[in-house]
Amino acid sequence: MLAYRMTQWGTPPETVTVPDPEPGPGEVLVRVASCGLCRSDLTMRHIPAAAGEALGWRMPFTLGHETAGWIAGTGEPVALVSPTSCGTCRYCLRGQDSGCPHGRAGRGYGRDGGLAEFVLVSDRRALLPLGDLDPRHAGPLTDAGATAHHAVRRVLPRLSAGGTAVVIGAGGLGAFAIQFLRALAPATVIAVDPLPARRAHADRIGAHQTVPELPKRLRADVVLDFVGTDQTITAGIGAVRTGGAFGLIGSAGGRFGGPWFTGLPRDGEVFTFQGSSIADAQDVIALARAGLIDNQVQEFAFGEIDRAYAELAAGTLTGRAVIVL
Repeated sequence: MLAYRMTQWGTPPETVTVPDPEPGPGEVLVRVASCGLCRSDLTMRHIPAAAGEALGWRMPFTLGHETAGWIAGTGEPVALVSPTSCGTCRYCLRGQDSGCPHGRAGRGYGRDGGLAEFVLVSDRRALLPLGDLDPRHAGPLTDAGATAHHAVRRVLPRLSAGGTAVVIGAGGLGAFAIQFLRALAPATVIAVDPLPARRAHADRIGAHQTVPELPKRLRADVVLDFVGTDQTITAGIGAVRTGGAFGLIGSAGGRFGGPWFTGLPRDGEVFTFQGSSIADAQDVIALARAGLIDNQVQEFAFGEIDRAYAELAAGTLTGRAVIVL
């Protein structure tokens, strides 16, 4: 079968031919319908060998962690949980599987992922029934959607009628967050993005207001930053009112240069995280099946993977790039 793989440390991935995987005891073979692309894929090609090996990654491996398809043999449509977790540690047992210490290597990051014709699943907890959802578009629900849901679920207790929630960055993850806030909270939702196309999309999916940058005098109950630069972190924290929350989800590597004691929200919360839980993915699929969210994707053929990644890197996509097999 064809697979898009990292073949050695520090070099770009490439399309190669590998044997079809054969399931062993307890494993499930999934025929891939589609796989979404993520910005983290772009950073993997630059990771040094020492760093990757410290994470437990094994080279070579197939990229792709937003996967959906059909169980081979039964044809049942499923999506695959994006983050790996063991199911038995204290975090998993408390429903906090995004914090599982065994999740540093997984499908698409250090292990074979979904940018191939087939993928093996060794943990049945990772299989998410899709029902009537189209697996050609469902992959992004498991990572972009579930990660955004994790952030929104964290701040829901701070949002009441008359409150305000700000989403910085209305791209793939931010667009999901806007929709979750509209579906789950009674607050006014403001989307911030410098790109007119993304602001227009934010309008279409329900943002009450869209602006190219944060108004300096705005004070919100919640600010979710899906960008993560120095500028967005400083502006976002500064826009949180007393008792509010700032969530950093974007991974642009920014820092907060202000004083901690007086610069952070008074009696509020500042948090960050990576990934999501199985419960988040299940909730997102339920919202999608109920027609409460619009999962905007842009389809690319398998032979167009490099072009799709180039458009992702350039920031010209308004939805999520999906490779359809």
